[in-house]
Amino acid sequence: MTIYDISEKAGVSIATVSRVLNGSSNVSEKTKKKVLDVINRYEYTPNAFARGLGLNTMKTIGIMCADSSDLYLAKAIYYIERELRANDYDSILYCTGYELESKMSSMNLLITKKVDGIILVGSNFIYEKESDNKYIADAAAQIPIMLLNADLDAPNVYSVVSDDFTSMYEATLQMIETGISDILYFYNSASYSGKRKLAGYRAAMEERKLLAGGSLMQFYHGSHEDIPAMTDHLKQLHRKGVTFHGVIAADDTLALASVKYAREMGFRVPEDFSILGYNNSMLVNCCDPELTSIDNKLETLCQHLITTLLGVLENNEMPKKTIFSGEIVKRGTTR
Repeated sequence: MTIYDISEKAGVSIATVSRVLNGSSNVSEKTKKKVLDVINRYEYTPNAFARGLGLNTMKTIGIMCADSSDLYLAKAIYYIERELRANDYDSILYCTGYELESKMSSMNLLITKKVDGIILVGSNFIYEKESDNKYIADAAAQIPIMLLNADLDAPNVYSVVSDDFTSMYEATLQMIETGISDILYFYNSASYSGKRKLAGYRAAMEERKLLAGGSLMQFYHGSHEDIPAMTDHLKQLHRKGVTFHGVIAADDTLALASVKYAREMGFRVPEDFSILGYNNSMLVNCCDPELTSIDNKLETLCQHLITTLLGVLENNEMPKKTIFSGEIVKRGTTR
């Protein structure tokens, strides 16, 4: 039995069960008795890292990311660890890769390390198939699970997300307003966030009746570090007769490849060809002209995520989902 089972049988929230286990005075005697009756009836024994046993917290948070070589994920880990250290928490980082089985294994290993909570960095931990997300819900029955830029409606799971849909929708409309109608969307991820970005682009293009077929939506399957291969992908499209004079990219690396493509094709940027990236990373300064990009407020997201986690660990009622708006930072690659 888990605290999730207890909360169901007692008809109270997981947070209330946690308060009872912690001996909090912020619970009515009637509610406390209801929870304790369930615990006694089913002979529930909290696990070794449960905060209600009177043991000291381990003051350690588990962090999971798919690939720490990814610029976005690496920066997120930096911000998260910085905020944890500022609040006297240590962290354990597991780089899981992208396979579900590896993610499940890493989650179980972190739980055996007796961490106080687990942070999932990036949206690739969430799946469309509900059963594939069971590993998260099961873990959340024992400790708080925090999602950075992903969303899952489950008890004891908390999400902090950037509004990728609206950011991409508004960016696409802005590029259209500059007189560019043949805008190609260049992306490399089918994650939760990736799908929201794609949906934003599609919504704007369909609203203006500019999306004819699927040739303007291009998925790149190769390495996220291979800019020449990304550039070649765009060249192959040109050779196939796909015409485009603007690129909106799902991240700044793909946008840099688009700048390289424009230069090699002899386009003037931004007079003949406009490019917009995503993440507002250090890469925006690595081309001439400098790259217009969407700032998805990553540092703010990470700070709020830690604030939420600490509130949960202190048995405070915290928002289950918080959404932040992105911002287009205009530089030289757009009109």
